[in-house]
Amino acid sequence: MQASEEKISKILSVLSNPLRRKILLYLSEEKEAAFTDFATAFIVDTGKLSFHLRTLEAFVEQTQAGKYKLSRLGRNAIVLIRDIEAWDEEIEATPRPFIHPLAKGRKRTGAFLIDFFITFPLFLALSNVFYPITMQFIFNVNIPFYLVLFWGYSTIFEGFRGQTLGKKLFHIKVMRTDGKNPSNDQTAIRNFGKTFLLPFDLAFGLNQRDKRYMRIFDKYTGTTVIDLEPKNPHLTPTKR
Repeated sequence: MQASEEKISKILSVLSNPLRRKILLYLSEEKEAAFTDFATAFIVDTGKLSFHLRTLEAFVEQTQAGKYKLSRLGRNAIVLIRDIEAWDEEIEATPRPFIHPLAKGRKRTGAFLIDFFITFPLFLALSNVFYPITMQFIFNVNIPFYLVLFWGYSTIFEGFRGQTLGKKLFHIKVMRTDGKNPSNDQTAIRNFGKTFLLPFDLAFGLNQRDKRYMRIFDKYTGTTVIDLEPKNPHLTPTKR
């Protein structure tokens, strides 16, 4: 048993080097290759290449023409390498539990209102540069301008740090459900729904019955809003 374990350790040690795996995979594709073929394909000096080919002596064999091909052990090694690559892809694709505490609706609403009261005076100031401010102007003429301003404000702040000023005050933050920070594209899309299609966004989002997605545009972008100061420090992970 001890000898078998030593052999396994030696095989894994040989296959642990990326260049040696590339050599075996290259032979798997090309069937046969000369020494110069390896040097050209991998841009490696002859001394280093000779060392790795000597290390692979059990995995490769030479033809009468002096070219290299896979031995029986080399062919088995290819199967092992492919299996490991497949396992790695499965691990990456396996959904991980979302362990961050989700922000409550009242906090998200409060942050939204704070952002509104921050951006609306800015809207009035910018509008007054070009037009005299009247109630008819504010509510009938330039609402699209305010919506674009609010969307840009939310997108820039959330894309930069995950928080608008309102979210910062309420200690909540936008995050992707894989635990990473959202991209600028993701924040632009999620805020498009919040700014221009909020009733639709909320109605379809709440219908998903997934606590991570209060809005449908969050589900589309894979984002949610987390609470940075949960009341209960012993929260359990959110199940998928």
